Amino acid sequence: MNNRVTSERTRLAVAGARSGAVSLDRQPTGEIVRGRIFWALLLLAICIALLGLALVLVDAILDGRQRFGLDLFTQKSSSFLPESAGFQNAILGTLWVIGGVILFCVPIGVGAAIYLEEYAAKERWWSRLIEVNIQNLAAVPSIVYGILGLAFFVRGPFGLGRVALAGSLTLALLVLPTVIIAGREAIRAVPPSIREGSLALGATQWQTIWHQVLPAAVPGVVTGVILAVSRAIGETAPLLLVGAATFVTYNPSGPMSGYTVLPVQIFNYFTRPQDEFFALAAAGVLVMLVVLLAMNSFAIWLRNRYEQKW
Repeated sequence: MNNRVTSERTRLAVAGARSGAVSLDRQPTGEIVRGRIFWALLLLAICIALLGLALVLVDAILDGRQRFGLDLFTQKSSSFLPESAGFQNAILGTLWVIGGVILFCVPIGVGAAIYLEEYAAKERWWSRLIEVNIQNLAAVPSIVYGILGLAFFVRGPFGLGRVALAGSLTLALLVLPTVIIAGREAIRAVPPSIREGSLALGATQWQTIWHQVLPAAVPGVVTGVILAVSRAIGETAPLLLVGAATFVTYNPSGPMSGYTVLPVQIFNYFTRPQDEFFALAAAGVLVMLVVLLAMNSFAIWLRNRYEQKW
């Protein structure tokens, strides 16, 4: 009798557990509907973004395809002969400016990221103050950096004038917070066990950072640098303030020469009434789109290809 009662209780307990599991697996109908609506909204947002990008790309191809060719890169700008005008001086000016941006922001940004993650005392108030300010500076409008560059680099203490070096320093300040944040995230992603193992074998803290932490963080750091540089390439407002000419007929000879950049030259061609200049500007837009898409795609590929899974 006792065995029969025990088996009956066991059967009821098992049945109750199964029914409870089934009830836990089942979501209310309202939750399922809300989840599907949210998923549909996210998909719609992605489609709208991709559609906008596709429309811009198709419009640039249709308007600029007849001018897209080798002459676009080998001919200088012209205000009278649109059929022989090009972007050579603007492309060279962009290379000078972006080269200076990389030269200034990468060592300083990576060094600041290393200090904040590996050396700074995170419990100190000044460390928290620096972190908050870096995050806030990443969201400051670019025109503010242009005013800062005009006050300090073009005029003021540095007094460089309207040269490519002033544009490089201004854009370096603009993208420096992005490089620091990306570098910190990449360094933070390296497991503490890597550091502890290196220190346990007798390596100093700097040897650990140089030989273990930085090589593991390189994919994330390089990705952040590429994204920051791609933002700098498309900036126009701060460069107009610090001296990027809207029209030049010469190639910049160095960082201390006058210059223009590709976005400013495209804007100049768009403001001219001739249809040939409009087609030339559309071809320039196509060049910028291809360059920016290639840089961002390379950054994503680099991160997915070399990022280590800890």
